[in-house]
Amino acid sequence: MNFGLAIVLAAGRGTRMKSDLPKVLIELGGRPMIEYVLDAVGQAGIERSVVVVGYRAEMVRDALSGRPGVLFAHQAQQLGTGHAVRVCQHILAEHDGPVLVLTGDSPLTQSTSLTALLELYEQHRPACVLGSTHHPTPAGLGRIVRDATGEFMGIVEEKDATAAQLAITEVNMSTYVFDGNELKHALEKLNNNNRQSEYYLTDVPGILKAEGKNVQALDVLEVCESLSINTVEELKLVEAELVRRRDAAGPGL
Repeated sequence: MNFGLAIVLAAGRGTRMKSDLPKVLIELGGRPMIEYVLDAVGQAGIERSVVVVGYRAEMVRDALSGRPGVLFAHQAQQLGTGHAVRVCQHILAEHDGPVLVLTGDSPLTQSTSLTALLELYEQHRPACVLGSTHHPTPAGLGRIVRDATGEFMGIVEEKDATAAQLAITEVNMSTYVFDGNELKHALEKLNNNNRQSEYYLTDVPGILKAEGKNVQALDVLEVCESLSINTVEELKLVEAELVRRRDAAGPGL
């Protein structure tokens, strides 16, 4: 089943990876890490993926040139995750349906998690559904804030969290399914009034929620999916987890 369109954020440089490669082309198990993400997207039933490129963009284009259904959008300046989605506006303008947004540096992304988010979208048609998980060590991750009834209220980044919010273990996983029209609408309202002067995609669910739109957080992602790669040490951790999961799955998988 073709659920819609995916946007994969892949514009960054692997500065802390001690490599001149675009981060998403750093290899894991003999393959660029973004290949694992695109595999999961395809297995979840999405046939078109927009890869947002930036640093050494032509290298990423060349590496993925053989994959069917892959389009590209160029983020000349890295002005935040919201800005990265904004540079896809010319493609979004022609799309009427759900839009999955995720990062290209999370190679342990599971197709089952993406399918669960897409199925919830199909059933309830919210403006946004974001994937979450309960993490035993949530340090550094944005917390999911809910009201007394369990309804999603917003995402609070760790640096802005109160002591009570820091105790929350449910975290944002930077994996979203948006109604395409609602996403386009919210991107127009996004601003960069923050200390980094960047446009944050994490602000989009809050914008929609403030307008009374249906925004949901679904606790379906696995803890391993929080293992995005920013350092050589994290690369080793993810590679070890990938090997462990392959061994557990058995031969031929």
